[in-house]
Amino acid sequence: MLNTVNDFWAMVWQEEAPLIVMLTKLKEEKEKCICYWPETETTYGPFTIQVQSICESEEYTTRSFTLQLKDECRTVKHIVFSSWPDQKTPESAKALLHLVLEVEKIIQTAESTGPIIVHCSAGIGRTGCFIATQIGCQQLKEKGEVDILGIVCQLRIDRGGMIQTIEQYQFLHHTLAMYASQLPKITES
Repeated sequence: MLNTVNDFWAMVWQEEAPLIVMLTKLKEEKEKCICYWPETETTYGPFTIQVQSICESEEYTTRSFTLQLKDECRTVKHIVFSSWPDQKTPESAKALLHLVLEVEKIIQTAESTGPIIVHCSAGIGRTGCFIATQIGCQQLKEKGEVDILGIVCQLRIDRGGMIQTIEQYQFLHHTLAMYASQLPKITES
């Protein structure tokens, strides 16, 4: 919201977040999120934010920002994945998996080890589904199995209402099954 933009950038700075994942359009019938980043360069409170690069793909747009406070500068990536309708699921699990893999790549090469920031408009449906997908992919990669109900229950303990609809929960299962089918099979001897 307009009155929280400075606070948002203060949080990004305080938490040393290397990445912001935005899972909404700015407008979906009505305004869902204001444009909290500059076209080129802007000051938000004590922070100067400058766009370093913009990379557009079919599924999402990635920006690289320089976030400056006094003499200190940090790089923050920003991904806008706007093809996910409110209270629904993306058209393709493949697009969401591409996003999860892109996020992994960015995290691995980031200067900062802070948490990533994920948001949609309310912060529970799309955001919950994305976070659950990311955690589930990690579990599958590390252990070869996933506890989807456990992930969702923990997310709901941390923030009530995560994953809003049955369709989103089913989509989570579908996406993780697709991810699991692409992993190399571990053969037991």
